[in-house]
Amino acid sequence: MLFSRMVRPKKHLGQHFLIDLSIAHRVSDSLTGFGNYRQVIEVGPGTGALTRFLLERKEFLTSVVEVDSESVEYLKEYFPQLNGRIYSEDFLRMKIGQLFDGPLAVVGNFPYNISSQIVFKVIENRDQVPEMVGMFQKEMAERIAEPPGSKAYGIISVLTQAFYDVEYLFTVHENVFNPPPKVKSAVIRLKRNNRNEMGCDPKFFIQVVKTAFNQRRKTIRNSIKSLNPERSEHPYFDLRPERLSVEQFVELTNFLMPLPIS
Repeated sequence: MLFSRMVRPKKHLGQHFLIDLSIAHRVSDSLTGFGNYRQVIEVGPGTGALTRFLLERKEFLTSVVEVDSESVEYLKEYFPQLNGRIYSEDFLRMKIGQLFDGPLAVVGNFPYNISSQIVFKVIENRDQVPEMVGMFQKEMAERIAEPPGSKAYGIISVLTQAFYDVEYLFTVHENVFNPPPKVKSAVIRLKRNNRNEMGCDPKFFIQVVKTAFNQRRKTIRNSIKSLNPERSEHPYFDLRPERLSVEQFVELTNFLMPLPIS
């Protein structure tokens, strides 16, 4: 076990520091190098439980992004080998393409209060991020990995699976964190799929998915009729959104896409 009294977990940052080194080692080992990246960004390293194992992987050049100034000072003192690669900023606002050249992986025990936003940030930078390994609340991890047809399948499931293959790796008990969260956690891995072209307008695709799930108890006909009132009939209109796969949402997007004004 690892426990540092020097850095206090902060509730407003959603921090639950990982204190079980065996779990940290498993997370580090879950990076496969898929996509031929060398650079790795760890988000929210805290007291460096995961960082130490990432630094042992000499095939990677690890940088860390940490918004907590107390953690930043701790990392500077205990991990001098990170000199010049500690970014004291908000990952969600980070200009990844301006700071890093070439492909990279994102990894971390993600702060629970922004974990879904981290996934959307990765999706936004999908052409540069071929792989992500992350610790999430178990419920969130299951939602991201869930196939069509269940109540857990939703917006983040569709948008993630549109660009990444998702693997649920393992479940993590509450007692390996400080402070222990009230729920179990889980580690998942995303690998960029071969969908380079959506086959539809990406922005409108996102709008269709979000609009459909905003009223998920209703059929698609009722939830998305505002997007294109002229399109009133389609076989998917009588289904609920959780029944549709990524490919079917692509088909629906093309059907609903307004015709250009001539």
